[in-house]
Amino acid sequence: MREVRSALFLAVAGIGFGGLLTAAPARRPEIASLESIQRQMDDAAKNFHSLSANVERTKVTVVVNDRSTESGSIRVRGDKMLLELKTSEADTRTILRNGDNLYLYNPGLKRVEEYNLGKHRALVEEFLLLGFGTSGKDLRRAYRVTLAGEPIVEGKKTVELELTPKSADVQKQISKVNLWLDPSTMMPVQQEFYETGSGDYSIVRYSHVSENADIPESVFKAHWPKGTQKIKAQE
Repeated sequence: MREVRSALFLAVAGIGFGGLLTAAPARRPEIASLESIQRQMDDAAKNFHSLSANVERTKVTVVVNDRSTESGSIRVRGDKMLLELKTSEADTRTILRNGDNLYLYNPGLKRVEEYNLGKHRALVEEFLLLGFGTSGKDLRRAYRVTLAGEPIVEGKKTVELELTPKSADVQKQISKVNLWLDPSTMMPVQQEFYETGSGDYSIVRYSHVSENADIPESVFKAHWPKGTQKIKAQE
């Protein structure tokens, strides 16, 4: 169970599922309350099916004031996700989720770790609630939600929500999440994931987002190079 939670944290804190969107038609330019934000999220969730985007993630280690950044791409469709990140040509990794299966692939080590998430499906969905297509109803179910303000991020007005997980299992990995939404689309602009205990956090931003992109099923197949060592995590 502990290994599965750690794998989920890596997948979520490593990606976030936030996005910097290009021009999109405004839905409701004025936001008056937390309730109206959640209603708009409900509306936006009905029209979301998939996405592809470029991603940049910065990990901040507080105690030594260290910042490391990696970038790559992400594709999501339903309960399937492919994330490819690299810090340099020699330091890359792939995170693949296909339903109840999660794979962490390190080409440098020629090794893939396999996790079965079937027994922890509810935990998986709670971790992934912050993706595109999250409804206000689902957000309220999993988090205590506070409206923190309307700051400017990347040159545009946003709505900032502070989220505290309700699940004890999630709290063991993530103490708090800050989420910035574009009020014209109700899509994430930026996310910060705070790790429990250490105070370390990850900042996630996306660019060149294509919502409801046509992504073939083959993208989410688990294909690894010949000679890759496969390790199945213990329950």
